[in-house]
Amino acid sequence: MKLSARNQLEGTVVEVRKGVTTTHVRLDIGDGRIVTSAITNESAEELGLEVGKKAYAVIKSSDVMIAVD
Repeated sequence: MKLSARNQLEGTVVEVRKGVTTTHVRLDIGDGRIVTSAITNESAEELGLEVGKKAYAVIKSSDVMIAVD
């Protein structure tokens, strides 16, 4: 797999929770760190996501915002 996105985090799927239109996927990227993504149900099915499967969180963003109270 080759992508232009530089932020690629390898991990293991620890949860796949399917909703009406969206599936929430939790990926353990090591040291207890979890990345959560919301993708379409169709995409989740096409990827064959299941607990224990190796996957990548690919982050492509033009803006990163930080806020404080």
